[in-house]
Formats: sequence, C-alpha cells, structure tokens
Amino acid sequence: IDQPDPDADRIALVQEAFDASHQTYGYQRIQMWIQQKRGVTINHKAVLRLMNKMGIRSIARKRKIYRKQDGYESYHLYPNVLDRDFTANKPNQKWVTDVTYIRTQQGWAYLSTIKDLFDGFIVAYQFDQSQSVKLVIKTIKQATQKEKITDGLIIHSDQGHQYNSHPYHVLTNEHKMIQSMSRRGNCWDNAPMENFFGHLKEEAIRRVKNPTFQQAQQIIDDYIYFYNYERIQLKTKQTPYQLRCLSG
Repeated sequence: IDQPDPDADRIALVQEAFDASHQTYGYQRIQMWIQQKRGVTINHKAVLRLMNKMGIRSIARKRKIYRKQDGYESYHLYPNVLDRDFTANKPNQKWVTDVTYIRTQQGWAYLSTIKDLFDGFIVAYQFDQSQSVKLVIKTIKQATQKEKITDGLIIHSDQGHQYNSHPYHVLTNEHKMIQSMSRRGNCWDNAPMENFFGHLKEEAIRRVKNPTFQQAQQIIDDYIYFYNYERIQLKTKQTPYQLRCLSG
C-alpha cells in the first residue's frame, strides 16, 4: 500500500509560493512568502530540500562577471548606502531601480524601472525581451536626459549582474551618482521598487490574460502614465506629479 507523502502539505505551500512569484523566487524568498502569506513557519533549508525534491528552481537572473579587454574582472559591489532610508526632501536625491519579469505570449520580458523616493515618480523605464546590461543602461540614460541630476544622487539597486557590471559603474560615475546596493537576497532593502512592481502587476498586468509583448508594452505605458499623473497616493493625498510640481 502506497504511503502518503509526509511532505505533501509543505510541497503544496512551496508550489503556491513559487507560482505566485512567477517562478522567480529562490528558497529564501519562498520561505518568507510562506511565513508572511500563510502564517506557516518552515526552515529555509527544508524549503531548499523540497524544491530539489520537486525539481523546481528560480528562473531569476544569474550573476555574471564582466571582464575588461585587459582580462581583469570588472565586478563591482557597493555598500548599502541607502540603508532603508526611503525618505528624500527633494526630487532626484534618491533613486531606486530594479528589473522585473513580465510573462508574454513571446516568453518572459523584462521591465527596468527607476523610481524617485521623494514623490514616487517613475522617472524612467525600459521594456525589452532581453534582460541585458544594455536594458539598464538605456533606463539610466533616459532618466539623465529627462531629469536635472545633481552631484551625490544615490541610486540604489540589488546585486543583479546588470548593476555590478562595468558599463553601469562607468555611467553612474560619469553622472557623479553614489551607487548603493541591497544586501544579498534581501528584498526589503529595495522595498519601494518592489512595492511599485506589485501595484503594476496587480492593478494592470494581471487584468489581461496572456498578453503579447506589444500588449504588455501598452499596458505598462498606460499604467505608468496613470501612476505618475493620475493615481492619488493614500499617504500624501496627491499624485507623484503634483508633489513634484510643488517641490519646484
């Protein structure tokens, strides 16, 4: 007689968390999700064991090391300068940035975004089918062309390969930005960016089942316009654009 799998209940929770993350969470975030969303305490090592048993793993980007032509590694890590101080007293003082995954009919696509912590304004974004360093570089260039950048602007990211690449290092230094990075595997260090992506997916992306890449692009364009210029923030009772105008 076949015995029931003693891991069945926990496997179901791991699968639920994995699916909820669009297959992007590793074992640490899955453990956090299960504890926060379902109130179940589970050891992260147990989650890793169950994921191996289930044959699932995060599709999240793998860290790469970029090399200069002279053969030396150009792999840049930065301290957590922002240190979860998500307040700013003027525009373009503190930016947070990240890349998120959007599922389309053509496969996974990638949205690179920069958010200003002063007013929540999305200062730049790029959407592409390739998750490359170029995607992040284009986002920063778009932001610097639109915004007045002053020395000492903090730009905070996670430790993804785009952000520790040499092109990112060169471009941010060129604009005298202060690079800041989350601690490894700690999503709370970049909570404002995670928060925006959550709103985008919940309020816009998930309302259209299985969009094409072009449809997803239009949804993102429309939502970011709405978010910046029309969506009232509960905390401030104003839109990001209204706050930005008042600062001037």
